[in-house]
Amino acid sequence: MRFVFSPPAEAAADLVTLPWGAPLSQWTDDRIVEIPQHGRSRHVVRFVAEAGRVFALKELPERPARREYEVLRRLHELGIPAVEVIGVVVDRPGAQEAVLVTRFLDYSSSFLALFANPRGGQLIDRVMNAQVELLVRLHLAGIVWGDCSLANTLFRFDAGTLAAYLVDAETGEVHERLTQSQRDHDTDVAYARVVGELTDLRESGSLTQDLDPALAAADLVARYEQLWAELTSEEVMPRDEQQFRVAERIRRLQDLGFDVGEMELVEDPAGGSRLRLTTRVAEPGSCRRAVFTRTGLDVQEKQARRLLADIASYRAALEQAEDGPVSETAAAIRWLTEVYQPTIAAIPAHLRSRLDAAEIFHEILEHRWFLSEAAGRDVGMQAAVRDYVERVLSAVPGDLVTPTPRIADRGLSQPSSSAAAAWARTPSGSG
Repeated sequence: MRFVFSPPAEAAADLVTLPWGAPLSQWTDDRIVEIPQHGRSRHVVRFVAEAGRVFALKELPERPARREYEVLRRLHELGIPAVEVIGVVVDRPGAQEAVLVTRFLDYSSSFLALFANPRGGQLIDRVMNAQVELLVRLHLAGIVWGDCSLANTLFRFDAGTLAAYLVDAETGEVHERLTQSQRDHDTDVAYARVVGELTDLRESGSLTQDLDPALAAADLVARYEQLWAELTSEEVMPRDEQQFRVAERIRRLQDLGFDVGEMELVEDPAGGSRLRLTTRVAEPGSCRRAVFTRTGLDVQEKQARRLLADIASYRAALEQAEDGPVSETAAAIRWLTEVYQPTIAAIPAHLRSRLDAAEIFHEILEHRWFLSEAAGRDVGMQAAVRDYVERVLSAVPGDLVTPTPRIADRGLSQPSSSAAAAWARTPSGSG
C-alpha cells in the first residue's frame, strides 16, 4: 500500500492509522463523521475528523484517482476555487480501489442543501452566476471540467453572494489552451446535467413549479457565453477614444475578477484600432492578503473587500474624532479590537458556527443598514446585532454548520476604548 501526499504532508501522519485495508464502506473507525450538507456522489465517500480538521475520502479506480489528484493540485497552483487535495492512497490490499483524500471545505453546502433551506432572494440566479464564473475561470486556465454540474460543485456564502468551488475533478483535463469544441463540450454537459438536477429539485418541491429547468439551464449557457465574450472578444475603437476605451475595458475586466495578461492594438482596415486582449484569472486574493496583513483575519475575497471598506470608514471616523491623521495599520488594529472582535463575541456561542465569522459580520452590517433605513435613523451596532441574532442568524439551517470551529473565532476581546462606542453609534460603510 502506498500513500502519495502533497507537500506539506503533515496530514499524512494523522491519517495513516486509518483502516486502509478494509473497503471504505465498511469502516467503523471512531473518527468517521457525518456531513449532512455534502452532495451526492457515484462513489463511496466518507468523512474523517482528525487533529481538528475534516477530510473527505473518495474510493475510485487508481487511474482517475491519480488524474483527479493532479488536476486538483494544478487548480490550487492557479488559485482557482476547488477543494484542497491532500493525497491519494493506492495499491491497497485485495486489489481494492484507490482513495483520494481532500480537505472538507468549511462552511460549504451542496446545491441540494441550499435549495432545501434557501437564504435570501434570487437563489437560482446566485447559484447560476457562481457556476458560470467557475466554469469560465477553468476554461481561461486551460482546464476542461468534463462533468460540469451542480452536484460536482460546493457553494460558500461570500458577502451575500455565492462562491462556487469545484469538488469533483476526476474527468478534468489540463491543456495549454482550450479549443471552441472543448468549451462547447463542457457547456453541453453543463446544460444536460443542470436540466436533470433542476428537474429533480422541482419534483421534490424544492423549486417552484413555474421554473422551467430547460430554460434555466439555457440561461446558464447564455451567461457563460456573455462572460466569455466580455473577457476575450476583440473590440474596434476610434483612435481618438483609444486611451479611454482601453482603460474602461480593463476596469470592467478587473471588476469581474480578471486581469489582462497581454494587450495588443492592431490597425483596423476600416479605421481605428482593434484591441486584442489575453485575459487570465486575476492573481487570487489581493483584498484577502491586505486584510490578513493588517488584521490577521483569513477571509474570502468579497468579504475582504467589505471589511476593507468598513476599516476605511472607521479610519475616517477616528481621524475626525481625533482631529488628526491615523495610519492604515493603526486604524485596522483598532477596528479589529474595538469593532470586529466585540461584534463576533456578542454572537451566542451556540450560533457562532452557523456561518463563518466574516460572513456574520457582513450580514450584521447589512442588517444595521436596513434597520436604520426603516427607522429613519442609525440604530447602532448593538441593536443591529441583537435583532440579527434573534431574527436572522437563529433561522440559518443546521445543515450549513461547519464541523470544525475556527480557532481565530475564539477568545475575542471586548471594546477597549471610547472610540468603539462612538463607532457603534456612527453609520458604518455598510450602505
